[in-house]
Amino acid sequence: MVYDQSESHEGDREKAINDWVPITSARNAKWWFSAFHNVTAMVGAGVLSLPYAMSELGWHRGPGVVMVVMSWAITLYTLWQMVEMHEIVPGKRFDRYHELGQHAFGEKLGLWIIVPQQLTVEVGTNIIYMVTGGQSLKKVHDIVCPNCKEIKLTYFIMIFASVQFVLSYLPDFNSISGVSLAAAVMSLAICWKGCSTKCGLLIQGFNQARKVFNFLAAMGDVAFAYAGHNVVLEIQATIPSTPEKPSKIAMWKGVVVAYLIVAFCYFPVAFIGYWVFGNVVDGNILITLEEPTWLVAAANMFVVVHVIGGYQVYAMPVFDMIESALVKKLHFTPCLRLRFISRTIYVALTMLVGICFPFFGGLLSFFGGFAFAPTTYYLPCIIWLIICKPKRFSLSWIINCICIVLGILLMILSPIGGLRSIIISAKDYKFFS
Repeated sequence: MVYDQSESHEGDREKAINDWVPITSARNAKWWFSAFHNVTAMVGAGVLSLPYAMSELGWHRGPGVVMVVMSWAITLYTLWQMVEMHEIVPGKRFDRYHELGQHAFGEKLGLWIIVPQQLTVEVGTNIIYMVTGGQSLKKVHDIVCPNCKEIKLTYFIMIFASVQFVLSYLPDFNSISGVSLAAAVMSLAICWKGCSTKCGLLIQGFNQARKVFNFLAAMGDVAFAYAGHNVVLEIQATIPSTPEKPSKIAMWKGVVVAYLIVAFCYFPVAFIGYWVFGNVVDGNILITLEEPTWLVAAANMFVVVHVIGGYQVYAMPVFDMIESALVKKLHFTPCLRLRFISRTIYVALTMLVGICFPFFGGLLSFFGGFAFAPTTYYLPCIIWLIICKPKRFSLSWIINCICIVLGILLMILSPIGGLRSIIISAKDYKFFS
């Protein structure tokens, strides 16, 4: 009898914790929540680098077009796999990426395989969004007040971070839905603005070694652009599920809408952006734009609003990991003070790293290959092969093997170009400038 009571008490405690941590605290989201959360997770800082990626991958011989379109198709396929596997075990929901990994690889190995890579993606994205938000705010300031005294990028990153300090206290995914919706709308506005500017085409030559390294870096830029997989299970966890209407139905509906929007944004920006600017396009296309000034200022403000929401979408799973570890492993009492302290420290750390290393293009390339490629391109395929066990040499088996090979090549090659870009940028960089 004592055993039953203690087991019941443990179950009540587990339920109380799940009702408090961000991912599982609310399960009343609709399919359109999935749509704009996924748009916010993907269409943002990554799309700004696509014209640059096209210029480095090569337009005339087609590798740039192939890379962008093929990445769209592969990541849609792997995203479908993750949506399907969310409730692949009857009566159980894999609410977090690492929980699915643990089911496939085992309790300990699954954590070691998934958590470091997922954290690298989410924390890396938050750092990049800090840099992007600061750069765009600085661009707006420089356009609106061209004769004003020069203000360091550091201060603009701190201004952007101050907004995140406030928004980070929203408890869960559903509470940031309004912010995420605004960010998704800004995604469309960014794409429209980016495609509506005209400029003369100018092609420059590069030496062969630089071409090779920039080609590798551009692959990482494209990988970074398709990154919604790292939060997809966490988003699906907020959708209600019953045996008659499992969560994957609403989730997949939202994903399809999101990916149509992604195609509508990515392809025009990538192709038209390169066609307009050629090889002189910057790693962030909005930094390249100069005229008309009102359009450039508006586009950069759209980016600021977008990355405010995008930061929260990627930060929420990190908050969930931190708070779950503090409460479940270290036995802290779930409370507002714990949430306030842990989230404040996290936002402050991403701000500090963003201030120290504000290298937009290099960070995109490095993180895109090193962390995004595994979690987006091939880990879902490996998990699918382990759990679903498709027949060897069947169509499903062949497609998954091809995705795994391409993803591993992307993970190995693209960080080389990104790391070189960071090193070159760092040579003349002064901290806190």
